[in-house]
Amino acid sequence: MKTVTVVIPTYNEEANIEKAYERIRELFEEKIRNYEFNILFIDNASHDRSRELIRDLCGKDNRVQAIFNNTNFGFSRSSFYGLSQAEGDCAVLMYADMQDPPEVIEDFLKKWEEGYKIVVGIKSKSKENPLMYAVRGVYYRMLDKFSDIEHIRQFDGFGLYDAEFIEELRRLEDPLPYLRGLVAELGPERAVVEYTQEVRKEGKSSFNFMRYYDVAMLGITSSTKAIMRMATFLGMILSALCTLVAIVTLIIKLFNWDYYSVGTAAVIIGIFFVGGIQIFFLGFLGEYIVNINQRTMKHPVVVEKERINLKRVVKSSANRA
Repeated sequence: MKTVTVVIPTYNEEANIEKAYERIRELFEEKIRNYEFNILFIDNASHDRSRELIRDLCGKDNRVQAIFNNTNFGFSRSSFYGLSQAEGDCAVLMYADMQDPPEVIEDFLKKWEEGYKIVVGIKSKSKENPLMYAVRGVYYRMLDKFSDIEHIRQFDGFGLYDAEFIEELRRLEDPLPYLRGLVAELGPERAVVEYTQEVRKEGKSSFNFMRYYDVAMLGITSSTKAIMRMATFLGMILSALCTLVAIVTLIIKLFNWDYYSVGTAAVIIGIFFVGGIQIFFLGFLGEYIVNINQRTMKHPVVVEKERINLKRVVKSSANRA
């Protein structure tokens, strides 16, 4: 019998952990009984009772596994690492808030049995804030247009990954992995399952503006050079325009020496406009430099504090995926 591991990253999700466990357990025991399953919680240094609840579940059911990170390593790194440590024939990455309904796993498995190594969940509809869904759509379209690879729109990592692909992830030595980009770039032919995203029913999301910004910048700096190339081309265009304006101004001044006065308004507007463009792209340049710096330091993806009920042994003391 094949084994499926459901990987669930958590951070301050005490209101959802037991509900997620019960919902997944009932799904496998009642609807898809021809598979064995594990549930792997990877906790990112929660401050609430999340770890206590996970420990209790691990003690009651040895199919529940746990990895407790030493500190908060961020959503993207923790999710990637949990997936890379999954045991079994395939793994499903989902989130504790259950906005991505676990029942979709049944559809994932059907596609997997057809031979697909990756099955991605695409949010065709969402019951969340319409503005947030629309903003995400704009971001995905922009990233797809600028990216060097075909980006998967409305995909947040929720999907099924075959053990062969997970082994490829383990071989990567990237301390700042961007899973969505890796799936699009390195993944074999994939199947798509569309679903409706639910609203969060319990607890409060830990994602604020800065966390969304971090994930967005990781996607941009990991998958496209277009932004910095835009800076180069825009700089060339502005330089040409400024040179043209300077030549025209000089000619007018020479022919109207006494009557033509060069206004300060145009000068001030030009300075602030060019300055704003420079600051904007310097900010993007800084994001790329931070990305490069973190990758060259070769820090581990996460550092574990504890693991429970897992047979897989960490490859090294650095806890690299």
